[in-house]
Amino acid sequence: MGTGKIVLALDGMGGDHAPDVIVNGADIARERYPGTSFLLFGDPARLKPLVDKRKGLSQVLEIVAAEDAVLAEDKPSFALRRRRKSSMWLAVDAAAQGRADTVVSAGNTGALLAISMFAMRTIAGAHRPALASFLPTSRGETVMLDLGANLECDADNLAEFAVMGSVFAQVLLGLDRPKVGLLNVGSEEEKGHDELRKAAAWLRRPEAPVSFHGFVEGNDIGSGVVDVVVTDGFTGNVALKSIEGTAKLYSQFVRDAFKTSTFAKIGALFATGALVKMRKRVDPRRYNGGVFLGLDGVCVKSHGGTDALGFAYAIGVAVDLVRYEYKNKLAEGLTKLREVTSAAEAPVSALQASGGGE
Repeated sequence: MGTGKIVLALDGMGGDHAPDVIVNGADIARERYPGTSFLLFGDPARLKPLVDKRKGLSQVLEIVAAEDAVLAEDKPSFALRRRRKSSMWLAVDAAAQGRADTVVSAGNTGALLAISMFAMRTIAGAHRPALASFLPTSRGETVMLDLGANLECDADNLAEFAVMGSVFAQVLLGLDRPKVGLLNVGSEEEKGHDELRKAAAWLRRPEAPVSFHGFVEGNDIGSGVVDVVVTDGFTGNVALKSIEGTAKLYSQFVRDAFKTSTFAKIGALFATGALVKMRKRVDPRRYNGGVFLGLDGVCVKSHGGTDALGFAYAIGVAVDLVRYEYKNKLAEGLTKLREVTSAAEAPVSALQASGGGE
């Protein structure tokens, strides 16, 4: 475990409620994570008054001037080419160049991915980064990826995502051997498309660097059958939005039910404690902090509409990824995966080389 001081680069102008939420979130994180310091990128005229209001924050935070900001409507290609002096670009570059250990932004997701891929590149052994985050389940928390970074994935991508998610769960959930599942239309081995079955074949090998459970279905996600759910970005994003929408729908059903009669309202008073516990259990701020796994650096994406507490949770994810040396552990896992896939493909290559192939 790393014990040195951790420096975080913050995109001070990214997000729906920046810069207030960013500064207030940093202040909460300062108290939660002693020994951390911040490089806050953005407009000093807007940032300094907010920082000065927080006693002690200026002692661990340096404001770095940025004359531009990435907008919510900016396309990734535009942000990559034309926002080189933005708070997001400069914050990512600080992490890429080693002036900071990690970067956290609540800004434009597509722009953040494009800029991070350009500045940080991918870690050795990873073809693409994946967006990962946590979901509450009946057994605790489950990691899910990819949540939208890659709409189409081949077997290499899915197998790499499995390793990324496994290491992520080890570091942030404290699990020695997280159970990993590939999201499919059924749990039977013959189900799914060719690339999905090929990835599963690699992950089932005894020398694979993950504890592979097998295929899981959509209804297995909430029950916590596995600790890591792996899928392509299209499917993952649809699944995530469906889960979020269903949660909001049932929350509304509960609120409406307690308004139907006087007895229902009295019942709501008796149920207040339980309802508060439930709200805390599914509070989206607790699960704020999606991570682009597979980059040669640590980049955390906060939800754009979060509040200060939610942003502080995202900072906490970044701190833990650095503190528990996620990147080094991922590099080891990907190296082992390459050995597995190479060994699995070797018999085919040898057969073709000897003239036994078509």
